[in-house]
Amino acid sequence: MTVLPYKDKQDTKKKQVASMFDNISGQYDFLNHFLSLGIDILWRKKAIRLLKADQPKLILDIATGTGDFAIEALALKPDKVIGVDISQGMLDVGKKKLKKKGLDHLIELQMGDSERLLFDDNKFDAIIVAFGVRNFEHLEQGLKDMHRVLKSGGKVVILEFSKPRKFPFKQVYQFYFKWILPKIGRLISKDSSAYTYLPESVNEFPDGKDFLGILEKTGFKQTECKPLTLGISSIYTGIK
Repeated sequence: MTVLPYKDKQDTKKKQVASMFDNISGQYDFLNHFLSLGIDILWRKKAIRLLKADQPKLILDIATGTGDFAIEALALKPDKVIGVDISQGMLDVGKKKLKKKGLDHLIELQMGDSERLLFDDNKFDAIIVAFGVRNFEHLEQGLKDMHRVLKSGGKVVILEFSKPRKFPFKQVYQFYFKWILPKIGRLISKDSSAYTYLPESVNEFPDGKDFLGILEKTGFKQTECKPLTLGISSIYTGIK
């Protein structure tokens, strides 16, 4: 089953996701931090630390959005980070942010489709994705293309929402995620579908061991999953 942001529209998932992020781009950063109580910032830091020993010089940030994960990756002191996204609205917000912070010489943001990356084979030392693979129209195709542009021995680090399993946290979380979060998101973003799509897409996403199996199927080795905050999100890693 493919979960779509706008169930009354006939557009592909890719077009709908791009449109959705265009619609909420102005409020995205605020809502991200507000709805997660700021924990998403710590999650990104933890994910980036997993690349510290690798010392990647050229990093690709897929589904970069407004560039938060790309900015966090600068802690690794790379020569350059390239961020790609299918939403022009998100990229516009990100470019303004980078310019304001004086980081636009280190991070380059560009339009890009995760399933058809416009880069040569074996180009990047590391690939990072935060809360993006869940939105791929064709998950395996996106992961295969990531594998293609990653150098041999390079590492992929994927941060994504997952589903808590333990009682009673699972029940409390599900109530918040299904009933509270969409109402706050709708009120602030003015998009009635975006924050209903979020819990629906997380619920359908093959997390944990299921996602590790897909990573391995698409060519990645030494795959690992590290659950965060009682399983609200997870960090997945793999080597080419």
